[in-house]
Amino acid sequence: QVQLMESGGGLVQAGGSLRLSCAASKTISSINTMGWYRQAPGKQRELVALITSSGSTNYANSMKGRCTISRDNAKNTVYLQMNSLKPEDTAVYYCNGQEYGGLGKVYTYWGQGTQVTVSS
Repeated sequence: QVQLMESGGGLVQAGGSLRLSCAASKTISSINTMGWYRQAPGKQRELVALITSSGSTNYANSMKGRCTISRDNAKNTVYLQMNSLKPEDTAVYYCNGQEYGGLGKVYTYWGQGTQVTVSS
């Protein structure tokens, strides 16, 4: 079992920036995919960005060009740098990890979430 702890959320004005951090309780080098998801009130949880253990990244169309996901295996931490924030980016942001076990088993981990509020 892996615990994920997010930090870095808060209140920011439109156009501002935030950097979210996700600290894992064990080495993330063995976690195949780390990602950030978000959930706004009344909406489904959606992918923001993910990064694989080899460093490949994928971003939601709504965030392309405005955010960067990175991982520091030495610190067991994943980051999400968000720029040019918009009010519609307001949501709870969750860290996610997916670890592939034997026989096709996938272990999924979630953090508790961190609130990001963007004021207009």
